[in-house]
Amino acid sequence: MATVLYITAHPHDHQTSFSMAVGKEFIEAYREANPSDEVISVDLYASDIPQIDADVFSGWGKLRSGSSFDELSNSEREKVARLNEIVDQYVAADKYVFVSPMWNFSFPPVLKAYIDAVCIAGKTFKYTENGPIGLLTDKKALHIQASGGVYSEGPAAGFESGHSYIGKIMQFHGVPSFQGIFVEGVAAAPDKAPEIKEKAIAQAKEAAKTF
Repeated sequence: MATVLYITAHPHDHQTSFSMAVGKEFIEAYREANPSDEVISVDLYASDIPQIDADVFSGWGKLRSGSSFDELSNSEREKVARLNEIVDQYVAADKYVFVSPMWNFSFPPVLKAYIDAVCIAGKTFKYTENGPIGLLTDKKALHIQASGGVYSEGPAAGFESGHSYIGKIMQFHGVPSFQGIFVEGVAAAPDKAPEIKEKAIAQAKEAAKTF
C-alpha cells in the first residue's frame, strides 16, 4: 500500500478551477486503479503553513545550540512543531500530486510556503562534501497546472516558472520521477476552453493508471 499526498493550491474548487477539475478527475481515477492506497488531501488554503520567519530561525538556532524544545518561546515552539509535522508527513508519503494554477508565471504563494516547509536538511536532503543530495529517492511526483496561455512549449515557455520550479525541487529532493499535466490556453482561446479541459482530463485519467 502506498500513501499519496494530494496537495492543492487553489482558493476555488473543481467547479470553478480548471486545475482543480483536472486534479479531481486524476485522483478519482487513481483511487479506482489503486483502491488499497491511502490518499491524503492537503488543501494548502485550509492549512496552517508557517512562513520561515524570525521565530522559526531563532527556534531552529536555539535547538542547534543545544536548547531543549521546552526552552523555546511559545511562538517558536508552535511554528517549529508545525513545520516538523508538515515535513514528516511529506517524507512519510510515497507519492505527491501537486495541483495549482499559474499566477504571474508561477504559482500561489501558499505553495511556495509549503515547499519551504519541506526543504529541510536531514529530512528531504543532506549536505555532503560534494554538495547537497536528495534523500527521497524512492518517491514519485506529478504536477497539474492550469494557465491562461500556453507555457509548456512555444514562444512563452521561457516565462514558465511554476512547473519548472517544482521540478527543480523534486530533483533537489532526489525524486526520480516527475510528470506534468498542463491545462493551458484557456484564456487565450476561451471558445476552446471546454475542449482543452476535456483533453487534460483524458490525459490525467490515463496517467493515473500508472502513477
